Amino acid sequence: MRAKKLRLEDLAADVPYAIVGGPFGSKLTSSDYVEDGVPVIRGTNLNAGRYLTNDGFVYVSEQKVQDDLFGNLAHSGDIVFTQRGTLGQVALIPDDAPFDTYVVSQSQMKMTVDPHKADARFIYYWFTNRDTVESIISRNSSSGVPHINLTVLRNFEIPVPDRDSQTRVADLLSTYDDLIENNRKRIALLEKAARLLYREWFVHLRFPGHEHVKVVDGVPEGWVLRSLGEVADCRLGKMLDQNKNRGEFMPYLANVNVRWGAIDLDNLREMRFEDDELDAVGLRYGDIVMCEGGEPGRCALWKEQVPKMVIQKAIHRIRAHEEMSYLFLYRCLRYQGESGQLSPLFTGATIKHLPREKLVTAQVVAPPAPLMAVFAEQMEPVEKQIAALEAASRRASDARDLLLPRLMNGEIAI
Repeated sequence: MRAKKLRLEDLAADVPYAIVGGPFGSKLTSSDYVEDGVPVIRGTNLNAGRYLTNDGFVYVSEQKVQDDLFGNLAHSGDIVFTQRGTLGQVALIPDDAPFDTYVVSQSQMKMTVDPHKADARFIYYWFTNRDTVESIISRNSSSGVPHINLTVLRNFEIPVPDRDSQTRVADLLSTYDDLIENNRKRIALLEKAARLLYREWFVHLRFPGHEHVKVVDGVPEGWVLRSLGEVADCRLGKMLDQNKNRGEFMPYLANVNVRWGAIDLDNLREMRFEDDELDAVGLRYGDIVMCEGGEPGRCALWKEQVPKMVIQKAIHRIRAHEEMSYLFLYRCLRYQGESGQLSPLFTGATIKHLPREKLVTAQVVAPPAPLMAVFAEQMEPVEKQIAALEAASRRASDARDLLLPRLMNGEIAI
């Protein structure tokens, strides 16, 4: 596969604002956000795979777009790159995107590709290549928050084969991402079913047999109000300290690895752990891991995705006591975290934290053991299916990542 090096600017469409960054200065601030309107693409929308994720959008009015942001727009088929923050993030806006127009935030850049010169998917895959990501990070121009400017993106050179070869490469790599995307949709449906069941039984109190149970002050008869510290062991992980840490290097979970309902195993960092520390900071199946900082309360269920995993200081390990179903407790804490019920426990005026001494006071309304067991029976196959789909996606991702550089450098001809 012969290729010639071209600047990204040479592959952009011949239209105004084909390569553009976000608005400058005060043209877009949080005070401009409205409840509904034109969505703003932020870094959180670029961390879920090939396509822009539609979760967590903020919006600005159409009038604001017309007045100040008409030069910072993106549309279906465009590529969006992170300019400031987590460098190396990139995503495509799909052809079937739910919105016609998006605003690019100050921390992002976008490119509209000339379809006669390049396949946007090929460029996307090139920018997900590990060597390319490292090259971008090496061009960081800031000693604080990582940053590259628009000129770097415009002048970034990539080897470009003929148009048909680009499409063949993109088609092959897309088969893996199609599988991952299908699994993600199936997981979303399973998660929705689990959330609805928890809310139906334990929020709206329409659990099996509820017609015959008296409710006093919002608590059904026979249910017990307890603190989290009474029903689970809560511990923080190990402090990062290169001067004191000893033992073998092991991967650990940090805040960035714990998502809502999922564990991100990409880019795991390592530090030293000794054998006698593993009981205190190690994970086992059924543990709930929760962020202490960053986005306090964000949590996921550990299902032994990889063996011998440990946690860092910014992560709580919540291990249910024997009489408490970990599946019930996980859904309970997940609901409290997502609904904001844990926020009164946060400390810090600007950067929020959820200290252990506050977390253990969180209230858990525990249903009778038989009802908890019925709920766990409903949840167990759901969580196992989610785990199987996540494992299949990781295998597909690993296979794609092994194939990608060999396709890009022409080692494998197609």
